[in-house]
Amino acid sequence: MQRGFTLIEILIAMAIFTLIGLASTGLLTTVIDSNDISEERFAKLQLLQRAMITIERDLQQAVPRAARVNGEKQDVVMSGGETDDSDDDGIGFVRGGWHNPQLMLPRSTLQFVAYRLRENKLERLYSNYVDNVIGYEPKVRVLLENVESLKIEFLATTNSNSLDEDEDMSWSESYKGAALPRAVAIEFVSKDFGKIRREFTLTTGESS
Repeated sequence: MQRGFTLIEILIAMAIFTLIGLASTGLLTTVIDSNDISEERFAKLQLLQRAMITIERDLQQAVPRAARVNGEKQDVVMSGGETDDSDDDGIGFVRGGWHNPQLMLPRSTLQFVAYRLRENKLERLYSNYVDNVIGYEPKVRVLLENVESLKIEFLATTNSNSLDEDEDMSWSESYKGAALPRAVAIEFVSKDFGKIRREFTLTTGESS
């Protein structure tokens, strides 16, 4: 005598399979959401790494070369601190090592670069020529977004007449000089990564 399933047994089986399906869907949704969050976090981390590599490259290739301002010669090779062009601190200088194989391009291997904070964006300003014509607007590249503050400090001698390079060395919040400082510290607060500070030693052309 063959005996089939009762209606109650079928309903119980359907309920069990429904619960298993709901649990599997919830687990799959959680895994997908976690993967999306991880990919977004990884993408932001890559942007941070590229930004820090760019800043490090520029600063370590800084050269004691003054750029013309509004067509006029001056002797300042690096200036930084609070500036009207930035929502917080900023810095500007000339860097070398700009790749131009066999000088095939109509420019030198030197480049004026600057950094500033605008509308919570860390921006890099640059131009093709060190000495530009009056009214020239530099190109702007956004390195990082969601940056709340930007602070730049400079390590230099407080006594310009000192013969000892290690004498009276201290960090200052602003700098404007005819020689490069010994080091530059860049500190910014990111909504994604918190406070980040990096210190870069500069090649001043003197023994270190």
